[in-house]
Amino acid sequence: MQLSRQDEPVYRELADILRRELSSYQAGDFLPGEVHMAERFGVNRHTLRRAIDELVFEGSLLRRQGKGTQVLDRPLIYPMGAETSYSQSLSAQGVGVEALLLKRRYCYASREEAQHLGIAEMAPMIELQTLRKLDHQPVSLIRHRYCASRAPLLADYTGGSLRHYLRERDLPLTRTHSLIGARLPNRDEAALLMMPRHLPALTVFTLSRDRDGHPVELAQSTSRSDRFQYQVMT
Repeated sequence: MQLSRQDEPVYRELADILRRELSSYQAGDFLPGEVHMAERFGVNRHTLRRAIDELVFEGSLLRRQGKGTQVLDRPLIYPMGAETSYSQSLSAQGVGVEALLLKRRYCYASREEAQHLGIAEMAPMIELQTLRKLDHQPVSLIRHRYCASRAPLLADYTGGSLRHYLRERDLPLTRTHSLIGARLPNRDEAALLMMPRHLPALTVFTLSRDRDGHPVELAQSTSRSDRFQYQVMT
């Protein structure tokens, strides 16, 4: 296949072609090798790489060192309301949801956390860090923090939906405050989420309360902006 060689740079024309062809791939597929693709389009490898760079920057492709260039899925929409659960909402869309417990540790409440939870500054807290995968692809890192008095209740948690786990133990939670933002991921976050560091990550700070209105959980999530979108429900 020969490109038209018109005024638009060749790599951008090639990027447009590749963008259209992505619809024929499944998420997780790898593009053919660079040598094969360069020969197919009649371009040198430098031009091909610049075209692929365009799609990597958009979040459509991901370079995997030693493996090749992988096709990413289109963003999923999470309808975020007071009663919604991450796992339940996305499972209802036919998405396979996994929540893996990465770390359990004790820490101390900052001034802001103490104000939100109605506890003393530097009061002991327990933190659970989870990694959420959608259809086996990492999408979100979530840091859940509770007053340390909740530690016995959380002792048996090993993975899965924390909302469901707490509901089964007669502690249903309702989201009462959420703050959505964006920033670049740090090195560890980018590695765990398998995302390029130049791609912004969505962040959500959430306060959840029990049925009596008492603050129970502070959650800070970091999600891939190319794989995940929030729909705020009112």
